[in-house]
Amino acid sequence: MTDERHLEELQLRFAAHLRDPATSPAPEGIEERRLQVYRELFFDNISSSLAGTFPVLHGILGPERWATLVRDFYRDHRCHTPLFLEIPREFVDYLGDAREARHDDPPFLYELAHYEWVELALAIDEQDLAMVSADPAGDLLEGVPVLSPLAWPLAYRWPVHRLSPSYTPEAPADVPTFLVVYRDSEGNVRFLETDAATARLLELLDAHVDETGGQVLARVAGELGSGEATARGTAMLAELRERGILLGTRR
Repeated sequence: MTDERHLEELQLRFAAHLRDPATSPAPEGIEERRLQVYRELFFDNISSSLAGTFPVLHGILGPERWATLVRDFYRDHRCHTPLFLEIPREFVDYLGDAREARHDDPPFLYELAHYEWVELALAIDEQDLAMVSADPAGDLLEGVPVLSPLAWPLAYRWPVHRLSPSYTPEAPADVPTFLVVYRDSEGNVRFLETDAATARLLELLDAHVDETGGQVLARVAGELGSGEATARGTAMLAELRERGILLGTRR
């Protein structure tokens, strides 16, 4: 075996041991004390970083269940990016696609993790709102509203924005939770709780990018079968612009 191949094999065995010490023996010749330092350093680094991104989930699970969850992720998931800030997204992907549910997992585990990750995703998004062409004072009914690329309409089964260690419902609400999480012009990530009609309005604004605000509101009113939807929608368009979810109208 060449020296290069031997080194590669040593690194792979060492990495496997760090991920799963219980079933992957360490390479021979490394002092146990040194191994323990590396085991704790690598795992604690990942655990503390994820706890900072998912503070509510961390608080709800508590130290023992949190450590188990992170250990499962650390052992079983293979990240597809070397960027440290992308690890939380990999964590959410793992929870949604690969993790087998445990009996003590809270039923809202994935949705809460996704919601907490969105805040980070918007905070580090490199898009510059100043580069978006929009007239901030444009007529939202006569013009074509411009939806901020840093505004994410979301729907969850669970009231993720209200979950906490002291509030962990056992069943989802009767109606979905509709939220818009967005980054404002000052770089602050905020959220707005909405309803089904507003969620549909935002969906149609995104889908029909050549229609005026008035035309989109007419679509919403037709779907809801209510003339009041137009008046309510007009007020909502104004609020969405005030919050920075709508940037104005197309120039």
